[in-house]
Amino acid sequence: MPGDSLAPGRSSKARRAEANSRRFLQPGEGRQTSSFERWRLIVRGQVQGVGYRAACCGRARDLGLGGWVRNLGDGSVEVQAEGPSPDLAELRLWCERGPAGAQVAGVAVTTVGSTGQDWFEIRS
Repeated sequence: MPGDSLAPGRSSKARRAEANSRRFLQPGEGRQTSSFERWRLIVRGQVQGVGYRAACCGRARDLGLGGWVRNLGDGSVEVQAEGPSPDLAELRLWCERGPAGAQVAGVAVTTVGSTGQDWFEIRS
């Protein structure tokens, strides 16, 4: 019968493809996209000499963020991270705790211009 999804002559692969096309959103169909931003975080407290940079880099990579982390001369750590706002907020929450051994006194956040960087690294 016309329109019958079980019509003879149609392979199961073709029927699955048709079902999937109805099941999943197509490009541009009502998807909500998070805006990409770049945040600069200054983390103060006992955050050097405790593995903060390596742990922060690992967490940022797990979140799929781009950017970098480095120690500053005053004993703080600077993080610049770029990606969707919810993922940046998740990294900020992590930065407020830090790895075991860190004692975070505070995190200051500012928004900076996006660079398009899609990898995360530790800088000296």
